[in-house]
Amino acid sequence: MITIRPQQARGRANFGWLDSKHTFSFGNYYDPQHMGFANLRVINEDRVTPAKGFGTHGHRDMEIISYVLSGGLEHKDSMGNGSVIRPGDVQRISAGTGVAHSEFNASATEPVHFLQIWILPNQTGLQPSYEEKNFSSAAKQGKLTLVGSQNGRDDSVTIHQDVDLYVSHLTNSDPQSGSLRDRINYPIDNNRAVWIQVAKGSVLLNDKLLEAGDGAAIFDEPEITLVGNSDVGEILLFDLAQ
Repeated sequence: MITIRPQQARGRANFGWLDSKHTFSFGNYYDPQHMGFANLRVINEDRVTPAKGFGTHGHRDMEIISYVLSGGLEHKDSMGNGSVIRPGDVQRISAGTGVAHSEFNASATEPVHFLQIWILPNQTGLQPSYEEKNFSSAAKQGKLTLVGSQNGRDDSVTIHQDVDLYVSHLTNSDPQSGSLRDRINYPIDNNRAVWIQVAKGSVLLNDKLLEAGDGAAIFDEPEITLVGNSDVGEILLFDLAQ
């Protein structure tokens, strides 16, 4: 079963400096039908104006992943980490017993566009920790690249939960033939659920059209097929324990 979560149905918070779209209930947006998906709790699509951002604030017992789509996001935290993450970077913070951090647009002239993702950890009271890795566009073109996993395999960031997070760039334009070029078949094991989030462009999911901002919840499907449907397409795939 595939259930589409259209981008226009998401919650929204607009503070001028921040325009945020909420796939699941968050902040002042509450929808009992959309409280999360398996252990996936938050997918916020955020756009922050130049030189603005989130002042220092705290988190506990949450796996927080930031994925930048354009621009640069400056991060500082109470563990002593400080960096600017850019497209291709995957940042993971395990808040555990408590961590404070700030996130600001690193540019004085250009907006930053990113996804903030929260995943419930497999245990509370973990020691706070931080990890950041880069995954090139070439490595993600036309295939699913593992960027986060419970055991940190294949040089992915370690997420303290039974989840595999993949990213793929899918396009439809073969310069020679113009035919659909990028196609992925993904088998789904029993007792697993999959969430697809389209970050850019559009894709076909089992012939269903998904566009930027759309999500899809997938249960009881033995396999799915993803096909590029635009010149620039980018998706995140979460494979989660039910």
